[in-house]
Amino acid sequence: CCCSCSEKNGSMDFQKLCTFETFQRLWSEYGYGGKLEDVIEQEFRRIKGITYLDHAGTTLHPESLVRDYCLDISRNVYGNPHSHSPSSRLTHDTIERVRYRVLQHFNTTPEEYSVIFTSGCTAALKLVAESFPWSPQSLFSYLTDGHTSVVGIRGVASARGGVALPVAPQEVDNRAKEEAQGEDVICQTPHLFCYPAQSNFSGRKYPLSHARGIQARRLYPACDHRGRWFVLLDAASHVSCSPLNLQDCPADFIPISFYKMFGFPTGLGALLVRNDAAGILKKTYFGGGTAAAYLSGEDYYVHSANISDRFEDGTVPFLDIIALNHSFEALHKITGGMHNIQQHTFGLARYTYMLLSSLCHGNRRPVAQIYTEGQFESPSTQGAILNFNLIDSHGQIIGYSQVDRMAGLYNIHLRTGCFCNTGACQSFLGITNQQMKRNLQSGHVCGDSIDLVDGQPTGSVRVSFGYMSTFEDCQKFLNFVAECFVEKPVSVDQARLEKLKTTTAAAATSRGSKEDPPIRITNGEVNKVDERKPTEASLTGFGHRNSHREAYTLTNIYIYPIKSCGAFEVHDWPVGPQGLLYDRGWMVVNGNGVCLSQKRETRLCLIRPQVHLPSNKLLLQASGMDTISVPLENSTRKHTSHRVCQSKVCGDRVETVDCGDEAASWLSDFLGQPCRLIRQSPYFTRDMKKRPSGGISATSASLSLVNEAQYLMINRASVELIQKQMSSSEKHQDNLIRRFRANLVITGVEPFEEDNWSHLIIGNTRFVVGGQCGRCQMVGVDQQTGTRTKEPLMSLSAHRGGRVTFGVYLTHQLPQESPTAAFLSAGSPVHPEPHSP
Repeated sequence: CCCSCSEKNGSMDFQKLCTFETFQRLWSEYGYGGKLEDVIEQEFRRIKGITYLDHAGTTLHPESLVRDYCLDISRNVYGNPHSHSPSSRLTHDTIERVRYRVLQHFNTTPEEYSVIFTSGCTAALKLVAESFPWSPQSLFSYLTDGHTSVVGIRGVASARGGVALPVAPQEVDNRAKEEAQGEDVICQTPHLFCYPAQSNFSGRKYPLSHARGIQARRLYPACDHRGRWFVLLDAASHVSCSPLNLQDCPADFIPISFYKMFGFPTGLGALLVRNDAAGILKKTYFGGGTAAAYLSGEDYYVHSANISDRFEDGTVPFLDIIALNHSFEALHKITGGMHNIQQHTFGLARYTYMLLSSLCHGNRRPVAQIYTEGQFESPSTQGAILNFNLIDSHGQIIGYSQVDRMAGLYNIHLRTGCFCNTGACQSFLGITNQQMKRNLQSGHVCGDSIDLVDGQPTGSVRVSFGYMSTFEDCQKFLNFVAECFVEKPVSVDQARLEKLKTTTAAAATSRGSKEDPPIRITNGEVNKVDERKPTEASLTGFGHRNSHREAYTLTNIYIYPIKSCGAFEVHDWPVGPQGLLYDRGWMVVNGNGVCLSQKRETRLCLIRPQVHLPSNKLLLQASGMDTISVPLENSTRKHTSHRVCQSKVCGDRVETVDCGDEAASWLSDFLGQPCRLIRQSPYFTRDMKKRPSGGISATSASLSLVNEAQYLMINRASVELIQKQMSSSEKHQDNLIRRFRANLVITGVEPFEEDNWSHLIIGNTRFVVGGQCGRCQMVGVDQQTGTRTKEPLMSLSAHRGGRVTFGVYLTHQLPQESPTAAFLSAGSPVHPEPHSP
């Protein structure tokens, strides 16, 4: 038992909580007959060293599935199923077998439901939207906790006269009638109600009985609106880890995506249609294979009698459908069925929820704000999804982008944002419609990394489990949170944990299992930590300004001619319209034309490009390689000898020019993969992404192939503070400075003072501060050797309260009369201007 002294302090041994023995006492239904370790070794060797926690995005396929599938299609000849040859009949018969297997998986038959193959769940939803007989009296009603692809149906419905009616989840039961209204024989206006079987945001499972309740017009909104109600059950999230019995839930339309269930094949989904409801769907377009007969010279068309054939335009992706056969085989062979998967994944999710929700900083403040309706009481009400935001020791939300970057450093794969579910995101995070609109005006859009606006979160972090997830995945994730985001000493809210343990025991008893014995935990401190007190700068994010205004100096200037390659230090350098002349003017792309960075290819830092202005050449240098050169191409004449192509940089589409075969061969030899060198076209303008607040418009400055802004500046004092916290790796400050890959390095400033500047003047050039730089795992790449280490980013996170911002983005303000005449020189004085109080 816990010693009384430790109980008074409220601390518990977090490491002992993170043990498999503890987990087993909390949840016994783990694995599949004790063979999970063998399964991982045989089927998922590729994920060793990876903690994959984004199964709600897509789960992972076992190796045997692909092997068996490849063996199948290499031994058999599968023809177009619309023909009648032996190979075509083989394809047709196999597809029909797969249809049956899909229905069997959901405990129904071809007499009750039909399977329409689509390209995914979204395509299935779109099919219903475009085929439903909307009228001016029709309602399209949907739960606000719904995927974007569901809400998008309202556009089709409204265009055809229907009315959208969003419904909050609590309204369905709260506004229900005591008795079912029954079928309305007088009014047959068709209405459609859509709800998720499981929220993709929080993992909340909605009652499958809602389907009958809406159809019988007992539940809201059907009880308040006359007509015939149909139910569209979005099952994509639910079926990934839970069984769905259509005998208990006779929804009319059920869209699913198979990659969420099996991981392979992708690009394939289905719409399950209740045969009694299929007749209401009407198509205007017909493609090959859907027509029983038609005339080309007259408006005459008869659709196929078979429901599946009627809605599958063109030739179905038959090889992908054939792969489903092997997907079902592998799933059943490994796990024994969906019930086992549900119990296994729920146990992992609940354990993670219990510890994360009980985890506290050293000052006893909670570490996480978890977005859930209940407390993970039962797998019938909660799926294997955990959604949360982390909170620092001062009670402030840590932006999800910071968590995502740190997770990437630990090779933990999770998802952040709003997860294509704005309704749930608004509800849980308390974001009003007006705030959503203001966030958009501030530059935040779905899918970007703007995680905080005015200190308020725009999204959250989601971890989700799959059938191959292990206890070690939970353990690594929890230790990651404790190591990177918890103010030491780590503590646990014992009262909350005991309450959650009691709930778990009650849930186990309700399933007919024995109540688990109480867990005996010994208190103790976790992890030996550096007991040196952090400076005020490390706690607040920026230090006090120099009261005596000592001189600030520009000590170093670096350009990076080739994006993600080595730095080229200069002492005097011209400033061009896009920043330092030739900075990030080139980049390396792989064989598919995708930009390479040190996140994927660390050896890029070993390439040392130099710009030689007198000869108008870019020199490519690396150890063991002959030096080659390519022209700087600064002439105004457009070259036709090199191929113009389109590429992407940080989501922006840019026009580029290929630099030829010699450079491509040199890079390919050095990096050991097909590569090419491309440069930004001189005739292409890329607008700024950062929006500085003062004195410069977004359209008055343009970017090269940089990520965010024209310049990145760092402060030697800030680097020194981080270096002091690093145990061993960096003995020389200049080596650490190179990891942060700045253009400008200044000195004479307090640590992190630069965070509070709005403008500065270097020499004769005025700069506007565009914001702080969110650091990624590239900081962990040693620019001398190309090896990785976690230490710089971990130390930065520890000193910034979980934030991983370092350095500031700058944009220059050049004189209008001579926009290219500016020069920067090392040793120049720096004159900062702080933000107004």
